[in-house]
Amino acid sequence: MKRLAETYQRRLSEDIPFRNEMYRVLCSQVFQKYVPQNSTVLDLAAGYCEFINHIQAKRKIAIDLNPDIVKFSSSDVEVFNCPSTDLTQITSSSVDLVFTSNFLEHLTRDEIQQTMQEVWRVLDNNGSFLILQPNIRYCSRDYWMFFDHITPLDDRSLSEALEINGFRVAECRPKFLPFTTKSRLPKSIFLLKMYLKFPPAQWLLGAQALVYAKKVSATI
Repeated sequence: MKRLAETYQRRLSEDIPFRNEMYRVLCSQVFQKYVPQNSTVLDLAAGYCEFINHIQAKRKIAIDLNPDIVKFSSSDVEVFNCPSTDLTQITSSSVDLVFTSNFLEHLTRDEIQQTMQEVWRVLDNNGSFLILQPNIRYCSRDYWMFFDHITPLDDRSLSEALEINGFRVAECRPKFLPFTTKSRLPKSIFLLKMYLKFPPAQWLLGAQALVYAKKVSATI
């Protein structure tokens, strides 16, 4: 756990203020439309809690192995330190939407399937899984710049994995955000807002997919 905390610190600490503002905008302009305000939302691999702190929901849960997560979560967020492959601390059928960002590529294929099965279990029958994910189709040159990337995924393989594990893909944007905030592009909230309003920019610069899937009400 100490090494995980150090990895987060090394990779993301300089970007925390910008990422907080970035997720404030993303939540208000994009993600909130998927999240009813009376719902229960679970942020899987919540990191520095940028998503879960800014999204509006009745109940908010953050899951991460990094013990430092409690330092960054807002007071209205419930925090659990557990692996994505074992969410037994979360009651079955108790969550309306699970969100995860830039996480599945850090898992093996078996762990991805186990994670999806646990997400399926905790979601209610009308539940949804919202995934922001590097798309190796559009960032293959830089995909392996991070030492802990394990499994390459694109929008097609991610959709197939979801469908194999009890989900129906309702929306898939293959090119949504740029690959990383560590690019040469300027860190500007104004430019982010313009980018979100101008779809051609997303098709030009996007290298992360946004996939929205619905739980299929059948046993897996």
